[in-house]
Amino acid sequence: MNGVVGIPQSLAQAGKDYLVDHGLETVELTSLKAADIIEQAPQVDALILLANPFNTVAALQLPNLKIIARHGVGYDNIDPLWLEQHGIWATITPNANASTVAETTLAVILDVSKNVTRSSIQMRNGNFAYRSNHMGFDLSGKKLGIMGNGRIGQMVAKKAAALDMDVLIYDPFAKATTVGTLVDRETLLREADIVTLHMAVTPENKRGIGAREFALMKKSGVLINLGRGALVDHSALIKALRSGEISQAALDVYDEEPLPMTSELYQLDNLLLTPHIASNTFESRSRMARDAASEVVRVLGGSQPQWPINHLG
Repeated sequence: MNGVVGIPQSLAQAGKDYLVDHGLETVELTSLKAADIIEQAPQVDALILLANPFNTVAALQLPNLKIIARHGVGYDNIDPLWLEQHGIWATITPNANASTVAETTLAVILDVSKNVTRSSIQMRNGNFAYRSNHMGFDLSGKKLGIMGNGRIGQMVAKKAAALDMDVLIYDPFAKATTVGTLVDRETLLREADIVTLHMAVTPENKRGIGAREFALMKKSGVLINLGRGALVDHSALIKALRSGEISQAALDVYDEEPLPMTSELYQLDNLLLTPHIASNTFESRSRMARDAASEVVRVLGGSQPQWPINHLG
């Protein structure tokens, strides 16, 4: 098999090996900005992309491009329909990171409910008594609101139910669920003690968690977002956390990554910030890399991809 594949320098070795073992040449991209990709690898037949934006104008400047394989499940950084119209496949890796993200979500839920990170920071600063007036709360009997009932949402529901949480689920496309109770959006926001976001970004829900939603939530409520930064209106979140409209939040994803050190989010002590680590395990990274690479091999070998998000011919 012949072909040149542009890959992130950080791509797990399992993905690099898969491509090379199938006879493909790889170009390790030191930058994933569209302009830099064009400069570094103008003749690529395929690209494996992370979450960096890649615009349609850039794709036009790669004349041999046949597939963009997303390393992950979100694809708001590309335009699948435009790519389809120009004969370029777009794919995702839907089975690679769901269990890992669900585990990380559970870890965050446990952290915020018991003040683990905040208490650790205070102890390191000599404030052993911090725990006295910063008590956590039990999860058993509390309501977890899951927005999005895809692979990750379903796994989170199963894990939360094992902690004796009452699981509420909102998903406009879900007809039934094996764990938890399907409810409407407002019911979930009003009743949930913790709200966690696991849906794709669409024109309808972009910045969909904002001032109105925070006003509906309990004052003791917690928002968790390990999905996409664009799901949340961060200005409204900052106001809600500062005013006590909700008690806590945890973010793993942002509009701009890395999150600039000038961001007001850093100033909030009731906000847990992590640097996009939801799928950051050796196993998950290896699965995503190999699955993305396998889609490239299928397409450059003349076959249809296994996990396309657009359709050609």
